[in-house]
Amino acid sequence: MAEIQVGIEGEGAPAAAEGLLEIPGISGSYEVPTQKEGTLAAVATIVGIVGGVAALAEQIRKWYQEWHKSHPGKQFDVVILDPDTGNRILLEDATIEEITEILKSISK
Repeated sequence: MAEIQVGIEGEGAPAAAEGLLEIPGISGSYEVPTQKEGTLAAVATIVGIVGGVAALAEQIRKWYQEWHKSHPGKQFDVVILDPDTGNRILLEDATIEEITEILKSISK
């Protein structure tokens, strides 16, 4: 089964990863890698989804927008790794369709 890795960088990254994994229909875990020079990061691994991928893609996008809005002035970057192609997309620039395509890889 494919896994999707979501890298979150910025202040509050572990809490953001928890929030991502609390979205109904997503299952997975996260870890906080060893910190380098004050950089705060977390890597969430989504191992399963339940429900429609398009609806989950919208919820992921909404999660990102709400988290970004609730932490104004703070750098917060989220990168999604496509397990099929190895490509990385920045969630800030990703469309619902792009997120949906990546989620389809683990719903097979």
